Amino acid sequence: MEVKVTHLDQVKFSIQARSHSVVCDQPAENGGEDSGMTPPELMLASLGSCAGFYAVQYLETRNLIQSGRTESGVKVTVTAEKLKGPARLGNFRIQVVSPVSLTKEQTEGLMRSVHHCRIHNTLLSPPEIAIELVTKEPAAAGA
Repeated sequence: MEVKVTHLDQVKFSIQARSHSVVCDQPAENGGEDSGMTPPELMLASLGSCAGFYAVQYLETRNLIQSGRTESGVKVTVTAEKLKGPARLGNFRIQVVSPVSLTKEQTEGLMRSVHHCRIHNTLLSPPEIAIELVTKEPAAAGA
């Protein structure tokens, strides 16, 4: 997987993945134009949409909601707190709303399914992150 991030202006960035593009920006109080989600909001969006994907898959597989391209009614809300030392997000909460009533067994199954979310599992087992800095070569002397 790969995404490419390009600085547009001020504190605004364009993010490309495959043939898709998203704008990331800051609110006015942080020097931005509020033309896109902030990086932490994108992280919450990633977690929520991943949880939603697994919830819909579970419900569709068991014919509890209609399969296909129609809106299922599944809703997900993700919240997190801003923590310090170092600056980070913590105390995540994911609320999944099922559009249909579920038995105890189905509720447990849906919870198990949502726990399979790749983003959720990544946050539970933080990956190693290597940061590489590439700079332009300085101009040759006398050039």
